[in-house]
Amino acid sequence: MDYSGYKDLHVRRLEPGILEIVMGEEGKLAVATTRAHAEMARIWLDVDRDAEARVAILRGAGKGFSAGGDMAMVDEMTRDFATRARVWREARDLVYNMFNCSKIIISAVHGPAVGAGLAAALMADISIAAKTARLIDGHTKLGVAAGDHAAIIWPLLCGMAKAKYYLLTCDTISGEEAEKLGLVSLSCDEAELQAKALEVARKLAAGPQTALRWTKYSLNNWLRMAGPAFDASLALEVLGFTGPEVKEGLSALREKRSPNFPPEPKDF
Repeated sequence: MDYSGYKDLHVRRLEPGILEIVMGEEGKLAVATTRAHAEMARIWLDVDRDAEARVAILRGAGKGFSAGGDMAMVDEMTRDFATRARVWREARDLVYNMFNCSKIIISAVHGPAVGAGLAAALMADISIAAKTARLIDGHTKLGVAAGDHAAIIWPLLCGMAKAKYYLLTCDTISGEEAEKLGLVSLSCDEAELQAKALEVARKLAAGPQTALRWTKYSLNNWLRMAGPAFDASLALEVLGFTGPEVKEGLSALREKRSPNFPPEPKDF
């Protein structure tokens, strides 16, 4: 499999059977630019077809896992239907392509994990977070519904009560707390993160591949049953980009202030 066409994702073979997929550049937080967002949705199709891959490790370069969406792309979504439609399709494909990928996916999360990166981190089959990692779903703070992955996976991972609390408040969750909640599989010291991810990857790469892949497929039927809830939440998120709340949320982010959301419409 040739991964040379990917520009914002950097793919290398760590050892036989194990791929590493790195988001962003060293020293910087990975931002979901237009190209990066498209690549993140598409790459799992290539991993699935890669005859030499058994396990893929996803991590962020530099200061953290992911910084969320590029503000220019978010702004364009508020103004352009074609952009909203494209991002909707890519966000949908990211989730479905990850759980339909037959290969095992491990995420290794350090620093902040926001936006599409957070979606990929939690949709991974095994998620390993540094204890000091900061997981933040900031959709409602931006002024749109939490739709890009939350409805399909959060209630299964940490229960409805915790899912509602963190998705409605946008409170930060540390990697250590995320493990206690069941939101991630494991947590460890940041200095041990890459070694731990590789240790788990080696164990899985050495295992019986048919048994592992069929177990993943079977367990992911829980996610397939939640597909309609995910589709609705993603549609509502994208619809929110046409409204007034996201414009205020985006302005507040740019100006580094608290948002002052407009009152809800009388006929809401």
